Order: sequence, then structure tokens, then C-alpha cells
Amino acid sequence: MADDGFSIRPATGDDLPALLALYRQLNPDDPAMPEDAAAAGFAAIAAQPGMTVLLGLSGQTITSTVTLAVIPNLTRGGASYALIENVVTDLRYRKRGHAGALIREAFDRAWSAGCYKVMLLTGKTDQATLAFYEGCGFVQNKTGFQVRRPAGL
Repeated sequence: MADDGFSIRPATGDDLPALLALYRQLNPDDPAMPEDAAAAGFAAIAAQPGMTVLLGLSGQTITSTVTLAVIPNLTRGGASYALIENVVTDLRYRKRGHAGALIREAFDRAWSAGCYKVMLLTGKTDQATLAFYEGCGFVQNKTGFQVRRPAGL
């Protein structure tokens, strides 16, 4: 269960500096984005129907985040599906239930949008992370594939 005083809300442009700092904990080797590129990227996310960056807050401090994408679909009777990405909790706030609360909020939003499933891929292989996702209700019963853009493209 999340701390007392914990709340969840969608991110706004004003949250971008704190959000980018949190993402540095997720991918510390990523190059820093120029401020204007980050603002343009966030604006594109905010303008995209079905995309929401959810924030967990302890008081006014951003502690965690999850990105939810609801994707229209032409199978399953036209029921949308959802993808969760960029799950991260600030090191100082881990093991307090913040990420779990955000994932449950993402599920609620996905079900309210008529999604028939929510998917998540992780590159993490440690058992604690995998157990966390299973504890949230995810089932590891599919095979995931990815391809990354080749260098120089």
C-alpha cells in the first residue's frame, strides 16, 4: 500500500524537469535531452489520444511514473488494448507501493477505455522485478520480441 499522502495524477508540462530526472534513474546512460526537444516530445505525448503519463506523488514530490498507451484495435470486436512503459520509482521511495498503485491506476484507466488486455515488456531479469510485475497481476505467458533502430539511422 502506498504511503499516506500519496496521490496520482497525469503529468503536465510543468512536471517535465522532475520527470526527466526520474527517467535518468531508469536509463542513466541515455544522453540528456535538450530542453526544447524534451518539451516538444512531451507535447507530442500529451496530444496523442490514449497516451497518459501518470505520476505518483508524495505530497508535492514526484516519486514514480508509468506511461499508459491505449491503442485502438480492429480485432477482439474492436476492443482496444493498452501498453505500459517507463515504470520507474525514485530510489528514495522504492518499496512503498508507489509503482504498484500507479499500475493499478493504469489498469483502471485501461478497463474504463474498454481495453481487453494490458501489456508490459521489461528488459529487467532480476527475480524481484519479475515477481513485482506478477504481483501486480501480469502473467508471463507470451514471447516478446523487439528490434532496435540500427546506429546511424
